[in-house]
Amino acid sequence: MTTAEGVFALGDLPLRRGGVLPDAKLVWKTHGTLNTARDNVVLYPTSYGAQHPDLEWLIGREGILDPTRWFIVIPNMFTGGLSTSPSNCPAWPGLVTAWDNVGAQRRLLREVFGVERLHAVYGWSMGAQQAYHWAAAYPDAVARIVVNCGSARTAVHNQVFLRSQMAVLEAAPEYDGRHHFTAQPAAALRAFGRVYAAWALSQDFYRANLHLTALGAPDLETFLRTDWEERFARRAAADLLAQLRTWDAGDIADGGDLPAALARIEARVLLMPSATDLYFRVADNEAELPHLKHGRLAVIPSIWGHRAGNPGPNPADAAFIKAEVRALLDA
Repeated sequence: MTTAEGVFALGDLPLRRGGVLPDAKLVWKTHGTLNTARDNVVLYPTSYGAQHPDLEWLIGREGILDPTRWFIVIPNMFTGGLSTSPSNCPAWPGLVTAWDNVGAQRRLLREVFGVERLHAVYGWSMGAQQAYHWAAAYPDAVARIVVNCGSARTAVHNQVFLRSQMAVLEAAPEYDGRHHFTAQPAAALRAFGRVYAAWALSQDFYRANLHLTALGAPDLETFLRTDWEERFARRAAADLLAQLRTWDAGDIADGGDLPAALARIEARVLLMPSATDLYFRVADNEAELPHLKHGRLAVIPSIWGHRAGNPGPNPADAAFIKAEVRALLDA
């Protein structure tokens, strides 16, 4: 499989909510080959706490995204630790939004690959938010989007989760009161991971003991430590906090009329929530669907909560997603 990776320098990047991201850079990786017509591009933005290696499990000839057919471009989000983030930018300016991410990605596609129109944007979670922002920002440049466990506007109940997690990090004695930490806040990150575990997987998941039987943990404490505490300890707390703020601000209407913003989308939209997601709820996508010109709702019938949309160890949910995504990409 052909792959390539690089760093795209954007210079000083003006931000939608004010300020400038100094010397901004996007770290990217591609899988597959760009065809001569440049019309086989699938953009695959990253999600919360994830970097491109975390997303590559679903790329393969028999996977959800087939690199023998599609040229798959993974741009790492600002705040994710590889592209410009608080951990590598001491002069972090403040809020970087999904709008800023998709604007930078648009430049990457044009200036590095000569691509003007995307066959599709595939995204899970915060990646799904970016897919929605792509379709809203560039309606003539996106043919299809997959909104896998995401929404067009971060719902209030979702913000309650996000702001509780912000409060955990901001309560750490290592927090400087703005964007950075004097050291990694180990105790806060431990609490952060444990709170996250309660939201990312459903009550039914835990009732069925899938944290033990499907994920192989010997007991609950081990599961919380290895799957959640250690997961987030790999990332800089400043990046996690900034990315929470990006997620919290997600809104394709930018504070305006959401139904009107949805109605302006020209792309074919596959809304694919998990039946048991606790923060990107099915009801959020059901409310969006009537305003889309070309929308379709396909609910993942899963008890894996939010992680149904990123089902590395979960073959049934992976098969459901693969079938739906391949049907959209072939349409």
